[in-house]
Amino acid sequence: QVQLVESGGGLVQAGGSLRLSCAASTSIRSFNNMGWYRQAPGKQRELVAIMPSSTTTNYADSVKGRFTISRDNAKNTLYLQMNGLKPEDTAVYYCNAKDRWSGHDYWGQGTQVTVSS
Repeated sequence: QVQLVESGGGLVQAGGSLRLSCAASTSIRSFNNMGWYRQAPGKQRELVAIMPSSTTTNYADSVKGRFTISRDNAKNTLYLQMNGLKPEDTAVYYCNAKDRWSGHDYWGQGTQVTVSS
């Protein structure tokens, strides 16, 4: 069973930075798409950033220029560097990975990010 474990969340002041990590229990080369999503209280889960390949990235308009998604295949880890955080970035952040062969979606347990004004 594939597991995704997020870490790095916390409480930060507006304008601050956090780096989220998502460690996979298997080689991330087995996934054809990995990404970060977030869900704020009372809202639907939304896409933050995805990385369909090692060289391709896509971001939600709300985080462009502030967040950077990256991956380290050797460490089987996906990252999300978040700079210039705003109170509206407050949410539970989830790591997602889609299996290359089965198409199965895997989700982490989520990590809380809280940005104070």
